[in-house]
Amino acid sequence: MIPEPDDQKGHRRRRGSRGGRPIGLDAIDYKNRNVIERQYCHLKQWRGLATRYDKHAIVYRAAVVLNAVIAWAKTLSDTP
Repeated sequence: MIPEPDDQKGHRRRRGSRGGRPIGLDAIDYKNRNVIERQYCHLKQWRGLATRYDKHAIVYRAAVVLNAVIAWAKTLSDTP
């Protein structure tokens, strides 16, 4: 989960008991969140995936898997 912004904490304190409970935060999941965000950014580099030109879901999924395999293969290579 995303950490609660400071201004929301202040509003909750001012509201007292009506302010509700603070949102939960799993520190490990939040720490790994940037990995997922970077992968989405990488996927959006492919125009066909970003605009969803494919008519069938299976073709779209195949393109996503192909992109992931290519990204994985690049991590295995020893050249930068």
